Amino acid sequence: MKNLISKFAKSWKKIGPGLVTGASDDDPSGIATYSQAGAAFGLLTLWTAIVAFPLMAIIQQMCAKIGLITSQGLTGTLKKYYPRPVLYLVLLLSFPAIVMNIGADIAAMGAVGNLIFPSIDANYFSVVFTFILLSLIIYLPYQRIAFFLKYLCIVMLVYFIVPFLYKQDVYAIVKNTLIPTIRLDKDYLAILVGILGTTISPYLFFWQASVEVEEMKKKRKHLIVNKKIISLMVQDIDFGMTVSGFVMYFIILTTGTVLYEGGIHQIDTVEQAAIALKPLAGELAYFLFAIGVIGTGFIAIPVLSGSLSYIFTETFGWEQGLDKKFHEAKGFYMIIAISLILGLSLNYVGISPVKALIYTAVLYGITAPPLIAIILHISNNKKIMGEHVNNAFTNVMGIIALFITALASLVLLYVYFSELF
Repeated sequence: MKNLISKFAKSWKKIGPGLVTGASDDDPSGIATYSQAGAAFGLLTLWTAIVAFPLMAIIQQMCAKIGLITSQGLTGTLKKYYPRPVLYLVLLLSFPAIVMNIGADIAAMGAVGNLIFPSIDANYFSVVFTFILLSLIIYLPYQRIAFFLKYLCIVMLVYFIVPFLYKQDVYAIVKNTLIPTIRLDKDYLAILVGILGTTISPYLFFWQASVEVEEMKKKRKHLIVNKKIISLMVQDIDFGMTVSGFVMYFIILTTGTVLYEGGIHQIDTVEQAAIALKPLAGELAYFLFAIGVIGTGFIAIPVLSGSLSYIFTETFGWEQGLDKKFHEAKGFYMIIAISLILGLSLNYVGISPVKALIYTAVLYGITAPPLIAIILHISNNKKIMGEHVNNAFTNVMGIIALFITALASLVLLYVYFSELF
């Protein structure tokens, strides 16, 4: 038993930023999108988990390798090697979606906090969660933040439990997992784009590249990147994305059976998703779902705000890094603070948390294709990557990811505008 615990402890220590990246991919935005997919269409979108996994893993691997090879984030690489309009396009595409994502996640956490403790107003929870997160990000060094986030990922296990609290149709599950279903109507296409947007999330591109640089600083100042280092990075990301893919799958499975079969096909607020589970799947399922939303918010919001801060500080050449203290990188932490406060302020605009979350996911789905194209170009640029340019398999998978995200977005826009006119 001691040997087993010891082996687990050693393996756990080897887990890098890939797990945190994967867990943050299933933030309240993802949970809301998957829940709405399950509630509206039952098990019809289960297959997307199988399709999305290799695509999101390969894009994250490219971003991580850019960080390892260049010793700077994605935005810093763009600034150094590409025309300024490309850099400003990235800023334009990233800023509104990330801030809306932060705001929607905060609102979702507040709503679920109120669900668990009904006597306390949801807005109070949102404010408290915001300032707890801000304090942790500013006052804890990167090593402590990474340690905290990695252990917080354990909360993701709740979504593996919930489906087994309800009777399942095994044949329907297998069929919808292996056989894709495509429906040419606006709502279904919007959900598909939303699922792609919340799994292949642009903010994670920037986070992955920058956090690999942070990891290098933590281990050694001058790290020689070789095949072993890259192989370990690939394994780390594959593990994190596997966890993310399973969580996505089980949330769609839960809501696609419990809510859809229970006649609940529209989710307007995060608390509705949890409350709807209560009479249909039991008190435990309802409570675990709610806890999962708060836990994933605590994982995702530091990643969201951190990625946005890396984008801005690399663009303008400011001091940056979660390993630095506040007085050493004031601009970096001010961007994080501003993004959290702006996100919190969106709570008072009047958009329901779930609608904001799904809008964010769809916006990500539309902005992902140009960003993936840029990442592919960098990853094949020998001037930047040297001998570590993409191999044929990585390029093929990257092009497939680009094609699928672009096609989904274009079809959605076509259907939407054809209905208007």
